[in-house]
Amino acid sequence: MIIKTPPYLQPGDTIGIVCPAGYMAFEKAAECVRILQEEWGYKVKVGSTLGSRSETYFAGTDEERLNDFQMMLDDDEVQAVLCGRGGYGMGRIIDQISFKKFKKKPKWVIGFSDITIFHSHLYSNYHIASLHAPMAAAFNDQGYLSKYVLSLREALEGKWARYTCEPHELNRQGEAVGELVGGNLALLVNGIGTASEIKTKGRILFIEDIGEQKYAIDRMMQQLKRSGKLNKLAGLVVGCFADTKDTDRPFGATVEEIILNTVNEFDYPVCFGFPVSHNKENVALKIGVGYKLRVHAKKVTLDE
Repeated sequence: MIIKTPPYLQPGDTIGIVCPAGYMAFEKAAECVRILQEEWGYKVKVGSTLGSRSETYFAGTDEERLNDFQMMLDDDEVQAVLCGRGGYGMGRIIDQISFKKFKKKPKWVIGFSDITIFHSHLYSNYHIASLHAPMAAAFNDQGYLSKYVLSLREALEGKWARYTCEPHELNRQGEAVGELVGGNLALLVNGIGTASEIKTKGRILFIEDIGEQKYAIDRMMQQLKRSGKLNKLAGLVVGCFADTKDTDRPFGATVEEIILNTVNEFDYPVCFGFPVSHNKENVALKIGVGYKLRVHAKKVTLDE
């Protein structure tokens, strides 16, 4: 499969900001807009869904969010599209998005969490790379100074990524090369059986999630396994499972143990504790781009 990589950004290029899923007040994205313009040297075009007047969970009706997102995807003056936030809602509009123009002139689409559906859909159907990376709120409280937000800037500028993390006692050592796919575990499972179903054979898969109970994580991992998504991976990268909950009667295993037990019969490398998450530790990862994973006793690296 030949992956099409969108053009990297140049100073003066325009980044569009939209909210195709949950509502976000403009004030929460104001610092992001300022930094993109004043510090990173880009122009910013704000969509109608950022700070919309919606009184529901969503940043507007399905039609309003679809139209705003579609406009940014098709706008020749916009070189990248940053999703203000995730939440929930992309799955309600993904099948109505037209990629007719976008697949001829692709651009970087940035986001994580609920935006996982878009990343999987774009990669599986059109073989176009996208960016699983921090969104607008990550710039607040001087977050724009962190190496995680700065990794987004470097990715947009076309710099090759090289990430490291501390070894974990449950890591399974080895090396793997493959196109990188993944994102939020719940959304990856939600996409099975749809046009947004993820392709994993021969790929390096990364997963993360937030606010899930342990039994639900086990159930989702079993669904990935039963659907054949785990048996022919090149490697598995496990990020943070934030705010994990347990039932009154304990499940009896940590999240790491749940995941390792699910893939125990396979022999590819597995690393835990990688900086991809709903927390501030969330590096920019290019979906569909080739990476090399090295899981060694003293060091773990993932690089392009």
